[in-house]
Amino acid sequence: MRVFSKKTITEYGNANAQAREELNTWFAQVEFAQWSNLNELKQDMPATDYIADNRYVFNIKGNHYRVIAMIFFPTKQVYIRGIYTHAQYSKLAKKQITVL
Repeated sequence: MRVFSKKTITEYGNANAQAREELNTWFAQVEFAQWSNLNELKQDMPATDYIADNRYVFNIKGNHYRVIAMIFFPTKQVYIRGIYTHAQYSKLAKKQITVL
């Protein structure tokens, strides 16, 4: 998959050292993947949830962090829309997530 953008992962990891290693691992796994659909994604990352409008939520570091990404399977593109702590994510309404 082609992930946009590594800069988001790097900046968040630099600001949140406890998440850095797990975020880099997530990025490497996603970049290596060749998913064609949600079922294939869930084989690799079972804790991933589909929200709406091509948006997916990935649990990072035992559910301490969440990555929200838009995934376009036909073109193999992943756009990181935000990285949040579990508490920050819990405050987001589903409607807010679909506009990220």
